[in-house]
Amino acid sequence: MQTVRRWRGALAMLARTASTLRDGEFRAPARRLLTELGVEVATDADQLSVPGARGTLVVANHVSWLDIVAALAIEPVAFLAKREVGRWPMIGRIARRAGTRFISRDELRGLPGVVADLADTLRSGRSVLVFPEGTTWCGRYGGVFRRAAFQAAIDAEAPIRPVTFAYRQGDEPSTIAAFVGDDTLVNSLRRVTRARDLRVVISAHEAFAPVGDRRALAARAEAEVRRAAHV
Repeated sequence: MQTVRRWRGALAMLARTASTLRDGEFRAPARRLLTELGVEVATDADQLSVPGARGTLVVANHVSWLDIVAALAIEPVAFLAKREVGRWPMIGRIARRAGTRFISRDELRGLPGVVADLADTLRSGRSVLVFPEGTTWCGRYGGVFRRAAFQAAIDAEAPIRPVTFAYRQGDEPSTIAAFVGDDTLVNSLRRVTRARDLRVVISAHEAFAPVGDRRALAARAEAEVRRAAHV
């Protein structure tokens, strides 16, 4: 019964967070939501972006909808995400309020415009978190980093910062938070609220300049993210 009350409370908190977020006011609501869920955030960074006139292209592996909430608990970055995220109950609204640009993985004709918009956002000084795998993955090995977003960093002359999201319970890796396949938000919330000692570990790696072609930049970022995920 206590677990049921907890996940219902978390669902209510998620709904309130989605309906009350305002531009730039993300940290406190995101932290409250994570506390309600019983999820601890452990990170080695005060922020995901690099100080400077340009925004930072933050590139990360993608495990769960919790990645978005955990990132917003650190810094109010914008997002580039797959179109399906925009249809996720409540999470889609949170993502939209955070300034997310949604794109279909098969939307090749629209890709140049997305890259141009992303470059403009970076030039404006706002940082953007991108999940170059294109979808969520469960476990230690994810998908190959797609290259398009890295072209935006090149065009905007914006720094690139690889970031790793990892979920753990105690000293062991955990797949409790993974949100893949036909999973639903309610089922995911039930798992998360039932979990003990669940924490998301966010590792921000050294940023690097967008020097070279986008293939090489994507491979470099992917290697950094994977190295931390496998520790």
